[in-house]
Amino acid sequence: MKRGFGSDNHSGISPEILDAIAKANVGHALAYGDDEYTERTARLFKKYFGDDTETFFVFNGTGANVLCIDAMAGSFNSVICAETAHVNVDECGAPQHIVGCRLVTIPTSDGKLRPEMIKPLLHVFGFEHHSQPKAITITQSTELGTLYTLDEIKSLADFAHANGLYLHVDGARIANASVALGATFKEMTTDCGVDVLSFGGTKNGMMLGEACVFINPKLAEDFKYRRKQDLQLCSKMRFVAVQFEAYLEKDVWRRNAEHSNAMAEKLYEKVKNLPNLEVVYPVQANGVFAKLPRNVWTKLQEKYFFYDWDLDNDVVRWLCSFDTTDEDIDDFVAELKKLLK
Repeated sequence: MKRGFGSDNHSGISPEILDAIAKANVGHALAYGDDEYTERTARLFKKYFGDDTETFFVFNGTGANVLCIDAMAGSFNSVICAETAHVNVDECGAPQHIVGCRLVTIPTSDGKLRPEMIKPLLHVFGFEHHSQPKAITITQSTELGTLYTLDEIKSLADFAHANGLYLHVDGARIANASVALGATFKEMTTDCGVDVLSFGGTKNGMMLGEACVFINPKLAEDFKYRRKQDLQLCSKMRFVAVQFEAYLEKDVWRRNAEHSNAMAEKLYEKVKNLPNLEVVYPVQANGVFAKLPRNVWTKLQEKYFFYDWDLDNDVVRWLCSFDTTDEDIDDFVAELKKLLK
């Protein structure tokens, strides 16, 4: 398949990750996370997020998000998210199905929540006919490619805690956010008051696996049972753990995210002044969202795979990956220019 701009999930695997898996594929190791690799990598996460944090490895992003929600909320609770949130749009109702909770969505112009948007939803506290708000979940970077500033995250955390709520961050692309903001993972989460994080690597060069990072240790107390019950306990966990070990220790996360962000910026610079094309959201991470004539983007899809994002307004999404090249961008834009004439 020609390298397109459909998803950073379409990319391959970083060589450092494959090498780490191969090196771990020697002899036997205890299963279900009782191996030296998992123990070592769990300690490594404390270096990045704080000594009091607890980390658990799972198979995928939906599993991480649902399990984090399961740790925060019960079946009679509600979880507040942006209307565009991955947990609302792209997880097939998994939070509702597995946890039984209700998702309460808020329309946003930039994919970001703010305390003043959430406050009107809290009047139902104590009213037994309504789901009881228990958590806020945000995505960093957002589904629209925008970023929460550190102050914005702290403001949401402070608001959540003042009202007896938890704050969860879906960090499927947290590496892209970290390099764009020039902030460490700890500065973006622990230091801002986040309770629990879904830490992603698959979209940034890993083969598979995500991590549930509990910054609020209270939420981790029964988590190992939830992970097993919700089908996310990997038997050969060493092969997930060693990916994260190489990803963090070898700075793979940073190099890959810097590259995919830079490629998105290059794509933006090349298309922003083209006729009949409008970039509709700020390009802050590794995605470009553009509005252009339908006959143009559907013709372009014959050669390059990418997703339509908003059919009503003819907005499409172009995502760059850690292995996107300058040539990929140049060829794509050249084809686009032909169609826009």
